[in-house]
Amino acid sequence: MSAEGDHERGTRAARTSLRPRLGARRFRAAPDPAADPTEVLETGVAVAAGLRAPAGSAAAADALRRLAGLCGADAAGLVRPGLPVTWWGPGRDDGAALAARAHGRRLTEAGRTALPLDDGAVLVLGGTLGSAAARRAAGFVADALERARLADGEAEAEADRLRALRAQISPHFVYNALTTIASFVRSDPARARDLLETFAEFIRHSLARGDYVSLAGEFRSVEAYLTLARAVLGDRLRVQVRVAPEVLPVPVPVLALQPLVENAVQHGVERSADGGLVQVSGEAEGDVCVITVDDDGPGMSPEHARAVLAGTAGGAGLALVNVDRRLRAVYGPGHGLVVETAPGAGTRIVLRIPRFQPGVVV
Repeated sequence: MSAEGDHERGTRAARTSLRPRLGARRFRAAPDPAADPTEVLETGVAVAAGLRAPAGSAAAADALRRLAGLCGADAAGLVRPGLPVTWWGPGRDDGAALAARAHGRRLTEAGRTALPLDDGAVLVLGGTLGSAAARRAAGFVADALERARLADGEAEAEADRLRALRAQISPHFVYNALTTIASFVRSDPARARDLLETFAEFIRHSLARGDYVSLAGEFRSVEAYLTLARAVLGDRLRVQVRVAPEVLPVPVPVLALQPLVENAVQHGVERSADGGLVQVSGEAEGDVCVITVDDDGPGMSPEHARAVLAGTAGGAGLALVNVDRRLRAVYGPGHGLVVETAPGAGTRIVLRIPRFQPGVVV
């Protein structure tokens, strides 16, 4: 059985003040025969990227310069509540004053037009512009700002999920590991020293800065955790780790793997009086890195596995939920965790991570 977490996607609210109503006449700007379509597209991309820069910055002002060039304006400004005014061209103060008088409606005075956007923002364009050009410019800026908000929100959510994973380092495991290390201080000082160094490596990785790490680094953290877990559990924990050399440089989100291994130890080994086997593997399948974490523990029902990944299992499996959502946010909805399990049949968790992903670098 394979269970993948379903996550709701928020729908965008329609901006009726910016776009024609369904069925209404659509405005189309006459194409410029001399315009290079590729150059226009590149300029549009640059404008959208520049509008993500801080309000009032030179990069944001340059985006408005490019926008003005596209729609034939001699000045452009973006006024947002509580933020510095972003402006390009003459008439900054008059344009900001016009935006303040707009009050959510389109307003034209002295050759400048104020166009209301979402969340109290106002786009001001200078010069003689047709309705089509003004509407298209306002719609484009509104969409760019919305995409920036969504991207910033997802980035913050990703940071929250990583903070949650770091905060979920089991106090019970830390206490048991330190107690075990202390028990060797007199009887086997060399082993106590080795375990203490391993514990330091485990904590260092868990609290390391940055969003990504090589798979080799993530496997080092896994091996550190398993070394400490074997010291605590003794012969009850059996481990097999196999990883192909070609996948070791692959960058992955920090703590994408170690929480899954810890979950296998806690739920697949510690709950069994006879202990159990945990197997971790990583191999390449074309352009994809396939990582599996297996345990031969009690397993769970398919329904409970679905509930865990959906985050509706009453607080159970929070680490799995956070890893699953981080993977989906970074690689897309098709790259979440896959859980294969059944009562009495153990549990297998599979990650399929692209070996090359834009923006994912160590």
